[in-house]
Amino acid sequence: MGKLKGFLEYDRKVEDNKPVYDRLKNYNEFTIKYDYNEVEKQGSRCMDCGVPFCHSGCPLGNLIPEFNDAVHNKNWKLAVDILHSTNNFPEFTGRLCPAPCEAACVLGLISPPVSIEMIEKYIVERGFSEGWIKAQVPQKRTGKKIAIVGSGPAGLAAAQQLNLAGHSVVVYERDLKIGGLLRYGIPDFKLEKNIIDRRIKLLLEEGIEFRTGVEVGIDISITTLEKKYDIILLCGGATIRRQLPIKGSNLKGVVQAMDFLKHQNEVVDKISKNTVALSAKNKNVIVIGGGDTGSDCIGTSNRQKAKSVVNFEIQSKPPKKRSEENPWPYWPFTLKTSSSHEEGIKRQWSIMTKEFIGDKNGNLTGLKTVKVEWKKDEEGIFKLMEIKGSEKIWPCELALLALGFTGPEISIFNDLNTKLDDFSKPVTHEYQTSNPKVFAAGDLRRGQSLIVWAISEGREAAYNIDKYLMGKSILPTKIKGDLPLVK
Repeated sequence: MGKLKGFLEYDRKVEDNKPVYDRLKNYNEFTIKYDYNEVEKQGSRCMDCGVPFCHSGCPLGNLIPEFNDAVHNKNWKLAVDILHSTNNFPEFTGRLCPAPCEAACVLGLISPPVSIEMIEKYIVERGFSEGWIKAQVPQKRTGKKIAIVGSGPAGLAAAQQLNLAGHSVVVYERDLKIGGLLRYGIPDFKLEKNIIDRRIKLLLEEGIEFRTGVEVGIDISITTLEKKYDIILLCGGATIRRQLPIKGSNLKGVVQAMDFLKHQNEVVDKISKNTVALSAKNKNVIVIGGGDTGSDCIGTSNRQKAKSVVNFEIQSKPPKKRSEENPWPYWPFTLKTSSSHEEGIKRQWSIMTKEFIGDKNGNLTGLKTVKVEWKKDEEGIFKLMEIKGSEKIWPCELALLALGFTGPEISIFNDLNTKLDDFSKPVTHEYQTSNPKVFAAGDLRRGQSLIVWAISEGREAAYNIDKYLMGKSILPTKIKGDLPLVK
């Protein structure tokens, strides 16, 4: 544990943000750095709770009390080792994870929980600044060759683990740069892309090969990979965007959120010089969808100097505190206010878009909506009901659809003889598909999920691939409870 009674002595603190007027001027990260001494105090708040429920909240099984104790004792290098023993990329999760571990923190029953995510970020950043985080080159090679399709967090985690086991790994990525949604779906004000490049440099030094601008199924056939490699691991993500099939959905100005975010990331990264296309500047913007992607669209629209930004959510406004049906340590379905919400937004709850309205040239000019409510039917099942007389027309020149993803693109499965479930995801057993040479992990296998789950999936897939190829595996696995002990 941290300091005896530290949770009584110190209040919870998280990073402060730069003022809104300042941070809207650019796309840089805007958190204000804490002194390491303050972070050590936050590590001291971790208490000897007997059963650390934070473990159950973390999909990676991070050894949270252990690295908090190391930080408390100023042993930052040990904290780096503990953190990396279960998490390949804490610099990503320390910035982007919604922190289910904090929701499950026992201290959260009586006080604000331990600032686990912030501590994680400071551990890894100190590790990089001190030069403690270095490439881990395997001492010998097994002669086995593995192709990984997709370079998001699942693909990268699997690549590093399999390379550590001595296998030769080649990662195929259809975009021009490595990172998947980490690079193209997350705005720079949440994750500057030099953070990704820093880690990719280490992976290259470790011996992993990356082939970018190569789309499997178009530039190279999946059957070619099947013949060339001992194993194929599919980590292409769930990339099929959910549509809003209503009148006017084909108007100019109705844009998928991921197209909007990717374009801006390419502009910031100087991949694209077209700053006008998909721009929110001087437009009335409506973001449909209240999740993290919608929040990212809000922050990006405000930085592009939108005339106004409104966020539609079909669900009713969540409560500020847990309800009786949502007890600890489960994830709290409570009102979340992101940094992007703080930058200027009008949030509309219990509202449904009925029609996109356009002019004679096919340009979007407005949205027609209706208020809704959720009522139980005779069987006690909640159903969506429209409220009569609540129709409204909203001025809008850019509507961003942040409605999530329905599943993976299935074209890649056509030549692999793999069984699919009702959601077009591959049916797997221990991450292996019905084709014994093909494994799957990440959102492609489990559906749209969190970055921390993607890393966990990549690690578990690597363990099972190594075990299949070698008869047993030297890699750690969370499922078997075989987490490494750090001395």
